[in-house]
Amino acid sequence: MTHKAWWKESIVYQIYPRSFNDSNGDGIGDIKGITEKLDYLKNLGINVIWLSPVYKSPNDDNGYDIADYKAIMDEFGTMEDWEELLEEMHKRDLKLIMDLVVNHSSDEHEWFKESRKSKDNPYRDYYIWRPGKDGKEPNNWESTFSGPAWEYDENTDEYFLHIFSRKQPDLNWENPKLRQEIYDMMKWWLDKGVDGFRMDVINFISKVPGLPDAPNPEGKKYVGGGKYFMNGPRIHEFLREMNEEVISNYDVMTVGEMPGVDVEEAKKYTDPERKELQMVFQFEHMDLDSGPNGKWDLKPLDLRDLKASITRWQKGLQGVGWNSLYLNNHDQPRMVSRFGNDKEYRVETAKMLGTFLHMLQGTPYVFQGEEIGMTNIKFDSIDEYKDIEILNMYKEKVIEGNEDPDKVMESIYVKGRDNARTPVQWDATENAGFTTGEPWIKVNPNYKEVNAEQAVNDENSIYHYYRELIQLRKTHPIIVYGDYDLILDEHEQIYAYTRTYEGEKLLVLTNFSEEEVKFDLPSDVSFEADELLISNYPQNGGVEDYNSFTLKPYEARVYKGK
Repeated sequence: MTHKAWWKESIVYQIYPRSFNDSNGDGIGDIKGITEKLDYLKNLGINVIWLSPVYKSPNDDNGYDIADYKAIMDEFGTMEDWEELLEEMHKRDLKLIMDLVVNHSSDEHEWFKESRKSKDNPYRDYYIWRPGKDGKEPNNWESTFSGPAWEYDENTDEYFLHIFSRKQPDLNWENPKLRQEIYDMMKWWLDKGVDGFRMDVINFISKVPGLPDAPNPEGKKYVGGGKYFMNGPRIHEFLREMNEEVISNYDVMTVGEMPGVDVEEAKKYTDPERKELQMVFQFEHMDLDSGPNGKWDLKPLDLRDLKASITRWQKGLQGVGWNSLYLNNHDQPRMVSRFGNDKEYRVETAKMLGTFLHMLQGTPYVFQGEEIGMTNIKFDSIDEYKDIEILNMYKEKVIEGNEDPDKVMESIYVKGRDNARTPVQWDATENAGFTTGEPWIKVNPNYKEVNAEQAVNDENSIYHYYRELIQLRKTHPIIVYGDYDLILDEHEQIYAYTRTYEGEKLLVLTNFSEEEVKFDLPSDVSFEADELLISNYPQNGGVEDYNSFTLKPYEARVYKGK
């Protein structure tokens, strides 16, 4: 029996507020700027907005370092501005998902200021402190932003753990008082009317007891200790407690960002019987174009790897949990540049990728600017980049490691997070209509051709195609609830699959290449087309050729039948 839920039927739009829309000319997007654009979003058809962090923060990691969980960042506005945003959203039947960042806080949070004062401070155990070993860090773990995962604090002659930046000390979830503080804070937001949480790296909150060294066969100074802090021994216990204390008392949506999670673990996190979370963000498909040395080690995507990964998740969670569907977000480059041709076939690519994603089983996430086909950026110099991850990596590889700067810059052009963080391109006026001031990060120079005003006024644009995709999802339950089956699993250019539900069937065909490719429906696939639901090239509307025809570059078609 299919368990129906509003969050399964929703389409989520992610807003990265710093880059969305600036209402006061200081060059930084803000909350009032979001309120100004709600009608644009409502018109697109989305019904949930996920807001990246807007809490008080020194902005070491663009708001993911929180100094006060119950206050709004000055640059973004006031709590009154936020309350007005929520009220205006609810008036339009839009729901708001807030970012919950509770693996770590900022080192400027009052808890941490107290924690570092003395070893017997009541807040000491809100964080993870350890004495050094032989004059060095307590273990060999590496921060995800490179360098050691420990920072020495002279005041108490101990180190604190930070899996991310040294200004993001990890919270100690082993401490029940700390957990209660977090649950109380979550209730505070939910009682203000928030409709759920996207939980940042939530599967990092349980660490392996004893915090042992990670295996280090190559004798590196610091080693990725992921297996010691991802999906740790008490993670399910903590999430069930959170659910019992908080989530179960509200009708809300919960999604956990979980690097390093596999399908079997995700089933545990998302199975409604276990009462933990509703869905996870997983990264398996985001790592398929990375070589053995990780994210910055570029390799071309093999479509067969993408099929294997997506299919593993579609089939694995089918009937058990629920998938989050995305190809880009604030931490990933622009999908049209990464998985297609963002020049000659930019429009076709964007529509094809949107079709591929929105026809899968799960809740689709649209990242700001995706709906108009925004592309990656190539800044002239490393000095124009803002992202802490990019800057640390460049320093480590080029300045300290003497690697070829051109090669490193090429990796940044392809994979850097700032690709997603350039301002949203609203129109063809100066700074793309994002701000009347100096933007905090440079605008992509292609804004005169690629912008929302142009897209809204062109009925053949990516924006209107997305409106159509979203409308189809709202009117055809098969798109939400149908079972997924892959076909042509070894084809190197075509990604094709079916969806099946209550006697209906969809055939989804996408060409991931810039070549014309012949499609033949395999003889073992039973399908008779009744109508062409959507396609990204003009068609005559007929269904006579659905089982054998030539797909144009980056073409997508969806047929409905039985």
